[in-house]
Amino acid sequence: MAERRGAAAAETPDIPDNAVVTRPVIINPTHGVVITKGKLDPSVFSNLPFRFDTGIALFAKRTPRPFPPPYLSPPSGSFSDPLSTHDRSRDRRRAYVDGHLIQGYTNGDDAVFASDYFICANDGVGAWSARPRGHAGLWARLILHFWATAVFEDAARQGASYRPDPVGDLQRAYEQTIEATGPPNDWQGTTTVAGAQLHYRRVTKFPTPNNNPANDPDPNEQRNIDTDADAFEPILHVTNLGDSQVMVIRPSTRQTVYKSTEQWHWFDCPRQLGTNSPDTPRGSAVVDEVALREGDVVLAMSDGVIDNLWAHEIVATVCDALERWRAGGGHSAPSAAGAGGDGAVATPGVGLPGDGDDSGMGFVAEELKEAARVIAVDPFAESPFMEHAIEEGLASGGGKLDDISVVAAICKRNGSG
Repeated sequence: MAERRGAAAAETPDIPDNAVVTRPVIINPTHGVVITKGKLDPSVFSNLPFRFDTGIALFAKRTPRPFPPPYLSPPSGSFSDPLSTHDRSRDRRRAYVDGHLIQGYTNGDDAVFASDYFICANDGVGAWSARPRGHAGLWARLILHFWATAVFEDAARQGASYRPDPVGDLQRAYEQTIEATGPPNDWQGTTTVAGAQLHYRRVTKFPTPNNNPANDPDPNEQRNIDTDADAFEPILHVTNLGDSQVMVIRPSTRQTVYKSTEQWHWFDCPRQLGTNSPDTPRGSAVVDEVALREGDVVLAMSDGVIDNLWAHEIVATVCDALERWRAGGGHSAPSAAGAGGDGAVATPGVGLPGDGDDSGMGFVAEELKEAARVIAVDPFAESPFMEHAIEEGLASGGGKLDDISVVAAICKRNGSG
């Protein structure tokens, strides 16, 4: 695995003159989903034995484009009003975006979502910004919105028998986004997707302490399997299409438990959902089940992270940040009064509302975002993107200036602090 050389990775150079870069944003959703309005009801997952505490950090290479009508509310007296839909689309799309807030946050062409049980990072393909009807950020955000909605609606409908269907939910979101962006609205774009849903499975065999048969559980003992969290283990359902990434890190051993694999058509052209793309969730998405432990950290990241940091650097940054936080040396950015509301575009330089950051995930996300940003703006740094470009015979140097989006989540037992 490649190592940084010299001082390039240790210093923050001047931003290139041709770069339009916004200030970073840190969000601390932590325990409590960032969906206080709209169709999503977090109580449908409240009886699950495990949950996430989350944090989000964002860096946009340029100010996000406003969403066009009918996806943006009419002008109001406050810049912080959340995104919703306009009356023009109500009759035709009542089941989709009829006045409901568009979930998540926009970061340049990226979109992110964080809740107690589902996190997601989508990366809109920026080349669409050069098209008259192109809006990759809109596509990234709408697919995220419909995907999160499908997850929560399926859980509410199935009740106690609920089993995650990641590809089915994403396929539904994809079809709804095609419908919502079709005529008469006609907005084009594509996006990669990476999501992780926390669930659980029943433990079929209880461990025997010290391998002593005398310590086996009494087979005649009645154990309440429905309320005993020790009878379950957390499972992560990961869905990936394209070059965004989900990674699972175990801080106790400072190791990578899992990372999704990028999917490409060719170099710098990932698989993607949207206009003119042959890729579909059912045909192209990869789904993995990952066994978690309490305390594992799950990351959903756009390629602005993994194009600038190697995997071992991501692990070291996350583990070091978590250790600093627990030792009392980490501080997350405070939320600013009057900042953007739920479902908002992330406002440059403004911390969006959260419940505080008891778990340190906001700090972890911020540290990882900042480590990626330092490389992204350094024309002399070594980076994974540079390495891959050279392997393809292309002249390349430095980091890759891109939108950087990080959702960090730690797996915890439900009911714990």
